[in-house]
Amino acid sequence: MNFLAHIYLSGEKEAVKVGNFMADSIRGKKYMDYAPELQQGILLHRFIDTYTDAHPVFRQSTKRLHKNYSHYSGVIVDIYYDHFLARYWSEYHPEPLLGYTHDFFEILHRYYDILPMQVKKLLPYLIADNWLYNYSNLDGIARVLAGMNRRTGNRVGMNEAIDDLRLHYDAFEQEFRTFFSELQKASHQKLTELENTLL
Repeated sequence: MNFLAHIYLSGEKEAVKVGNFMADSIRGKKYMDYAPELQQGILLHRFIDTYTDAHPVFRQSTKRLHKNYSHYSGVIVDIYYDHFLARYWSEYHPEPLLGYTHDFFEILHRYYDILPMQVKKLLPYLIADNWLYNYSNLDGIARVLAGMNRRTGNRVGMNEAIDDLRLHYDAFEQEFRTFFSELQKASHQKLTELENTLL
């Protein structure tokens, strides 16, 4: 899953959200250098990634893209699924998405000193263009895919994956809904487990 889903699945505790958000920059056992709730977020992020990659519905989505995008298919589907979460946000959270994203940016500023440098470099772009909110529309997804395409040296033309989303929109949406309901339950269970073990 991509940024928005990871943050949402962290629940309402600020430190857990921050830990989940920065988790890709924390390698191996380095997570143990952080406070317990940050550790919970980091380990939850790792669980979500592992669960997602192995899930048959997610794999069904990636299979549709694999011919054109090879091993980047999973990254693309992560972005597609964040689009559906953003588009149907009101079904998942009572706070409007725009307010939710602004609240999260304020949380990141409060935790700025502990963020890895890689995350600090990302923040100005994330906030200026409000990627999290703009996942909700296809133009925003197209910009994200184009940016990823540039960062990967145009190896597989990921910018063209917006056309695949339009072409198979209903199928990807149904797969998201099926998968995400199961991911929510699994993530909630994992977070409860982490809260009980990392005190």
